[in-house]
Amino acid sequence: MAAPKKGRSASAQSRPGRSLAFILIAIAALTGGMFLSGHPTPRLGIDLAGGTSITLTAKNEPGQPNAINQTNMNTAVDIMNRRVNGLGVSEAEVQTQGSDNIIVNIPKGTNSKEARDQVGTTAKLYFRPVLATEVSGSAASASPSPSASSSSSSKATDKATEKATSSSSASPTSSATSQGRAVTDALKADSTPSASSSASSSASPSASSSASPSANASASAAATKLQAQYTALDCTDKAQRAKAGEGSKATDPTVACGKNSSGQWQKYVLGPAEVRGTDIKSASAVFDTQSAAGWKVTMEFTSGGSKKFADITGKLAKNQSPQNQFAIVLDGDVVSDPFVQQALTGGSAEISGNFDQTEAQSLANMLKYGSLPLDFKESSVTTVTAALGGEQLHAGLIAGAIGLGLVVIYLVVYYRGLSIIAIPSLLVSGALTYVIMALLGPTIGFALNLPAVCGAIVAIGITADSFIVFFERIRDEIREGRSLRPAVERAWPRARRTILVSDFVSFLAAAVLFIVTVGKVQGFAFTLGLTTVLDVVVVFFFTKPLMTLLARRKFYASGSKWSGLDPKALGAKPPLRRTRRPSAPVDPKEA
Repeated sequence: MAAPKKGRSASAQSRPGRSLAFILIAIAALTGGMFLSGHPTPRLGIDLAGGTSITLTAKNEPGQPNAINQTNMNTAVDIMNRRVNGLGVSEAEVQTQGSDNIIVNIPKGTNSKEARDQVGTTAKLYFRPVLATEVSGSAASASPSPSASSSSSSKATDKATEKATSSSSASPTSSATSQGRAVTDALKADSTPSASSSASSSASPSASSSASPSANASASAAATKLQAQYTALDCTDKAQRAKAGEGSKATDPTVACGKNSSGQWQKYVLGPAEVRGTDIKSASAVFDTQSAAGWKVTMEFTSGGSKKFADITGKLAKNQSPQNQFAIVLDGDVVSDPFVQQALTGGSAEISGNFDQTEAQSLANMLKYGSLPLDFKESSVTTVTAALGGEQLHAGLIAGAIGLGLVVIYLVVYYRGLSIIAIPSLLVSGALTYVIMALLGPTIGFALNLPAVCGAIVAIGITADSFIVFFERIRDEIREGRSLRPAVERAWPRARRTILVSDFVSFLAAAVLFIVTVGKVQGFAFTLGLTTVLDVVVVFFFTKPLMTLLARRKFYASGSKWSGLDPKALGAKPPLRRTRRPSAPVDPKEA
């Protein structure tokens, strides 16, 4: 058997059905996954579906009157953008307005409450030691002891608490295998609350009989003030929760609120912050497959943070509950309060418990992106309607339909029978684009906005251009006098090279645009890049194999004038034929 000629693939000629079956099975599988995911339509951006718009106003911290500047505002925007956008394609917009405002637009379909919590809790992140804690508003005993209902701070921590208390009734509330903060000796001696009598113990922060903010008549004014704040604090009152610890510096002890596993509000006395959010290098939620402990949160610290963390955990591990706990405080709220069993010197730690995936990811996100260079207050929250965007989408879809119709008419008029290949290829490309966009919504938070729709419309031209390159190469081969089947196989390597170069340039432009821009423009770039990649897939696995199959049909192979491959209409050269050399004339004399 003779080997195929250079530039021709025997498998491509003999088995084009395999490629067609592959791409059709892929479309069927993706479509099934789309319906099984419960998201049969793409998630829409805020300009098409509406959403929530939040205005945050920066405020100066005590002692830092010039903290509000362009550099800090840009840093805050970057951190908030990473919080709400994750992979960068969920179409939430974060941008500055004026000198001290940041506008955050969150599209409908996103967990707006969670996103608002992520953005709204914008103060710096601190790790503070827990000095005392009790259920707010309860008639506590003289020494409030930690329990599953007395010192947890968030739903994620509540579940961790249940795990901790199942092994010991005297264990701290949040079950964590790591981290914490140590109370300095001076603060423990002078600023830790105690109960002087049973009548006052229910309102005074008593962690133990020997720890008190006012241990004797010569107690400091700061300790007395702290005890008064704790006594008066009612965490069930929203206004009081908002003002808890207001004005406190990182180096001062403070009071704070958080929720426990029973949904009750817990109040805390917390020591000065010695580890800050900026000391955290990274944090992530991982599933523990080795011990079957479920989801947990892991953290890594910077070199400076590692040393602080090791010192703190070493001190906390020597204390009794609740003073072996540390509180993770974000914007004055305690979001977690795990306890420490030993000094952690490796520069990393983990918080474990009965977390589910959402809880673990939420806590990890707060730890990773919790440290902002400025404090912010939520100035306004408004609901954005999609009326204007809906009208623009309607107009855009009409324009896209008109453009697609014109492309189809051009293909039918100019390429005739070849349009039977081009039009199904456009439909396959459109189906893949739609299904993948629908799947990317719940997977990575991709939201379809108006610029993204424009990117999809532009992709029609890119896909049609690839077909035209291939068809014209085939026509060039027919003009050279070749029959259709050899013409298809000889034209493909040349067309393939041109298509790949063209698509690479388009994809490179989309990638650069995606990297250097933010917000809606990223939606356009992402869609353009996605459709460019799909164009290569469709041409290789659908258009070319379908052309190979149809080239075997008499309608195309015979060069029918309706096939678009009529040699006479294309001005083809007559096929080269070998002729016999004429015999030399006979000399009459010799005859």
